[in-house]
Amino acid sequence: MRSSVKHLCDGKEIGHTDVVKNMAGMMNTETGAEHSTRARVARLILEHGPIAAAALGERLGLTPAAVRRHLDALLADGMIEPRAARARVQRGRGRPAKLFAITDAGRSAFEHAYDDLAGSALRFLAERMGEEAVADFARSQVAALVERLAPAMREVPADQRVRVLAEALSADGYAASASKAQLGGEQLCQHHCPVAHVAADFPQLCEAETEAFAEILGTPVQRLATIAHGDGVCTTHVSPHALSEAIHKIKSKETGR
Repeated sequence: MRSSVKHLCDGKEIGHTDVVKNMAGMMNTETGAEHSTRARVARLILEHGPIAAAALGERLGLTPAAVRRHLDALLADGMIEPRAARARVQRGRGRPAKLFAITDAGRSAFEHAYDDLAGSALRFLAERMGEEAVADFARSQVAALVERLAPAMREVPADQRVRVLAEALSADGYAASASKAQLGGEQLCQHHCPVAHVAADFPQLCEAETEAFAEILGTPVQRLATIAHGDGVCTTHVSPHALSEAIHKIKSKETGR
């Protein structure tokens, strides 16, 4: 099943979670004060970059030699990259000032740290209040998506709703696409999942998202694969609206008896 799913989704693995796993370890090669300072340098570049070495030293109270040591290590790890300052910010003549900016790999390492914090928070919630509290939290996270799309989706033709949902998810960073399914209906593929690491331990996140898709699209859906469980793509099968309407009519008749 999983191999066919990947084929239908074109096998794309944009933003595959292995990238985050591999890059997150880069910040763990140092210990103690050295590691803490290097993390502060990286975070300052993330938040204020592109930024010059001199500005980093002033903000963190580091000597030029100390700043250079941390920058060289971050450059070697691929966490940051050098950039030349724009001409309009150059002062006087001489060599152009060098600025430092965070790379995609560096940004992913910070995302992994946020994942760890989110995972710890959900474990605390589960231990103190139970698994249902985690499920309630998951539903609250997707409630905004439902509130934003469900009313507007009623005005969208049924055969275009999956595409519209895919575009909305892509705008939120999920790199989603829509296509016709081989056995009828449509297929919604999410090639990236920002919460994959957390969802691996808390499937309630995926379950709440699936419920939200069904509510937004107004038809039954079924999750076939998820990045959180090791698949390359999150894949959701969307039932044809004609089938949904037929089921609704049957239920209405049974209720009316």
